Amino acid sequence: MKSAPFAYHDPTTVHELMGLLADKENAKLLAGGQSLMPMLNMRYAMPDHVIDLNGVASLAGIVETDDAIEIGAMTRQCDLMAAAPANDRFPILAEALTQVGHFQTRNRGTVGGSLCHLDPSAELPCIAAATDARLAIRGPRGEREIAMADWPLAYMTPNLEADEALIGIRLPKRTALAGQAFLEFARRHGDFAIAGVAAMVSLEGETIEGASIAVAGVGSHPIRLREVEAALEGEPANEATFKAAAREARGIEAMSDAYVSGKYRQRLTGVLVERALTKAAARAREAA
Repeated sequence: MKSAPFAYHDPTTVHELMGLLADKENAKLLAGGQSLMPMLNMRYAMPDHVIDLNGVASLAGIVETDDAIEIGAMTRQCDLMAAAPANDRFPILAEALTQVGHFQTRNRGTVGGSLCHLDPSAELPCIAAATDARLAIRGPRGEREIAMADWPLAYMTPNLEADEALIGIRLPKRTALAGQAFLEFARRHGDFAIAGVAAMVSLEGETIEGASIAVAGVGSHPIRLREVEAALEGEPANEATFKAAAREARGIEAMSDAYVSGKYRQRLTGVLVERALTKAAARAREAA
């Protein structure tokens, strides 16, 4: 199939983009196109207007500030993988991005596109959840910033009005714990994850000082395991502790689909949580 007819717009500035969003109804934003183009061709999406963001150069780039890593929404995933400022502080980014499709996908796919599409299995939203990312949104009524925890509204539905655009994401440096690991399980490399886990651990000697755990592919959006994180604090970083965390993680509410059951996802989540925590703790020891 081919897409339904639409009008194409090619802004070059954020100001021009805001004008189009205010003026055009039933519009879709085109970033990398890795998700939108198949949806257009299969007529899952039938907009009257497609607004191409690729000409808005100011929406791409990675900047390090005193307290955060700031990533433009149009930054390509391959560029983020190679960016020293981001990966020095958050090496989990590159580790997760190696699981995103294949290099052709990452060469076109954007950070903002993945966050706005909000696929339950997507790696970048999971990393954003684990790092307490802040999202910058702009529309005709001005700019607002929201926490990643408030970004998902429902299945593949971000907290974004029809006349707004995601323009960037901030990863606070204070959330970059010393040991970081990302693991996922898919039927084959580059396929949608059945379950994925982002884990970060900070150690004081052999005691867990802090932890962050986010899970992808299990629910309608990334899930932070905050109760598991709280239970880990003050505990020894050993096999028994991580097995106990895995048992608690298996209690997560998980969806079933045509491929696997919710019970399978629960079991898989427990396995991945234990392995990711073990790997993150080992890296925290190396960093120390």
